[in-house]
Amino acid sequence: MEMNLPNRLSGKFIALDGPDGCGKSTQTVMLYDRLKGQGVQVVTFRDPGGTAVGEKIREILLNPEHAEISVRTELLLYMASRAQLWAEKIAPALKAGKCVVLDRWVTSTCAYQGFAGRFGAARVVEIAAASLERVWPDLAIILDVDVETAAKRMNRALDRMEQKGKEYHKKVREGFLQLSNFNDNIVIVDATKNIEQVHQTVAGAVRQIK
Repeated sequence: MEMNLPNRLSGKFIALDGPDGCGKSTQTVMLYDRLKGQGVQVVTFRDPGGTAVGEKIREILLNPEHAEISVRTELLLYMASRAQLWAEKIAPALKAGKCVVLDRWVTSTCAYQGFAGRFGAARVVEIAAASLERVWPDLAIILDVDVETAAKRMNRALDRMEQKGKEYHKKVREGFLQLSNFNDNIVIVDATKNIEQVHQTVAGAVRQIK
């Protein structure tokens, strides 16, 4: 599975990812604030979403009323949102030399649809390569947390993907953990620690980007 697709653009490209309840959205904001405070030109987006088209697709994907959506449809919708975000926001930012920090990216689709949904992570990467100009993040940070801890953290109404059940989410976690075997730029971080400890580990990984 070819996941070593270099970022040929001048800006740094970072994605934070992991199972639902891992704290990635919090860590994305903290990393963005840290980099901005250091004087880095940085932008951040969520995936799916980040554009008008992407936000509409997000509404469809996460709405519990759409329980009938197939794995293949999920994958293509996520990739459509991503392709629009890439073309409209990410690629221009990277070309301008800005640092881009993402809340989820292709690693999510590999874990959710590729592994847990049994579509195949290699096939996901092939579709992503065609959709995203064959550019992979300089660093993808996977925030790892067990299913039980993650479930306790999500004390709110669950979206369609979060409602898929314990066994599905165990497979998602296993999928995320396997991804580090395919790309040296994928780093696993223990997200069961407190928020500040996790942030310091994330910041340390970012400092190692060449």
